[in-house]
Amino acid sequence: MGSLPELTPGRLFTSWQWDLPALLLVALLGGLYGWGVLRLRRRGEPWPVARGAAFGLLGLGALVVATMSALAVYDRVLFWPAAVQNILLDLIAPLGLALGDPLRLALRALPEPAAGRVRRAMTGRLVRLLTFPLVSTVLVLATELTVYFTPYFETALRVGWLHQVMYLHLLLAGCLFVVPVLTREEALPRWCTHPVRAALVFLDGIVDAVPGIVVMTHGTLIAGAWYLHHAPAWSPDVQHDQQVGGGAMISIAELVALPFLLAILVQWARTERAETVVLDRRLATELVPAGPVDGSAQQSDLVRPWWETEDSAVAQRIRQQRPGS
Repeated sequence: MGSLPELTPGRLFTSWQWDLPALLLVALLGGLYGWGVLRLRRRGEPWPVARGAAFGLLGLGALVVATMSALAVYDRVLFWPAAVQNILLDLIAPLGLALGDPLRLALRALPEPAAGRVRRAMTGRLVRLLTFPLVSTVLVLATELTVYFTPYFETALRVGWLHQVMYLHLLLAGCLFVVPVLTREEALPRWCTHPVRAALVFLDGIVDAVPGIVVMTHGTLIAGAWYLHHAPAWSPDVQHDQQVGGGAMISIAELVALPFLLAILVQWARTERAETVVLDRRLATELVPAGPVDGSAQQSDLVRPWWETEDSAVAQRIRQQRPGS
């Protein structure tokens, strides 16, 4: 491990190291996503640039920062870089990947047989169970608590391959909740409408703050034996270091909740607009002007237009458009 120089603001941005497994994962995910976008464009089908930017810059970028920046360089001598690193992997990176909507891209870009297999996998019992919103929220919380309050974290600091497994574990746990909630594909039960998803995201924001609160207020040092032994002379008190890490976890978790919620609200507004356009087209074809009627028919209470008696969406739309209704 060697003796690391003091972590200054300058070194926080300039200290980097290679992480081959993480680099291979970034290259694989980026390559597959880019292949899907190129395949669509060759067929003349557009794919939003903003989605690709979110996937590459926020999703893969957070993965690179977490595993190869100063956070990874100093995570074995200071607790707070490890805490920020882990929160990037299970919150920020999944959010960026999900905003890129890789599930929809895969279903549109893959040949039909392969796309059919992906759809069957998405609707399989195991995937449905793991991505069920309440189950996936509990999995994220359980993952973070397991990392910090079992020997898992301290063992990962000693064993290189387990450290890589922990990275992947955090990333997958975060994706199980975020990707199904943000995808435009039907990956969740029908009752998970946009208002329900917004409520779930709000609840998830509260739950995500729990590990940070526990870490910051926990009396016993996390991986204390390791950090007491490896703490450099310039580092702060180990207890203070843990409190800083817990505070950073809370701050990042709450900051992520806002853009996550905004993404849900934007999707909700777009869905409402699309449904309104479809309804207007339906009205244009179904609403036929009626001919004149005699006075006795106008005054009769026994015969009323169907749009005044039915409670369908079309009828409600007509009543709104008729000033006399």
